Amino acid sequence: MRIGYEWPGEAGSGSETRPRAPNPCGWYLNRVSISTLNVPFPSALEAEIARGSLAPDAEPHRGAVGKELRVSGSVLAVCWRAEDCRLLRISIVNFLDQLSLVMRTMQRFGPLVAH
Repeated sequence: MRIGYEWPGEAGSGSETRPRAPNPCGWYLNRVSISTLNVPFPSALEAEIARGSLAPDAEPHRGAVGKELRVSGSVLAVCWRAEDCRLLRISIVNFLDQLSLVMRTMQRFGPLVAH
């Protein structure tokens, strides 16, 4: 799932930012926060299932927060880009809640068996 931004270190991932409303002190902030999380799974299949379960959840503040999920081997990688660190925190906390539910569900129904 790609939401209009580059992963850190990719071509075009410079410091392009757009001004936003002034903070309470009256200053304009152009800072963009980027956060990544790598979640290891027992298998690549389980990482893909988790990505498929978590990817449909759109960010409530699409203009201010972007989220991308990738799978590399058995690792689910998540990258957020946000103009507001408060919205970034909210997005990460919500994602971790959803991830916890997905992991508990996979554990509850046991290991996956290839057919």
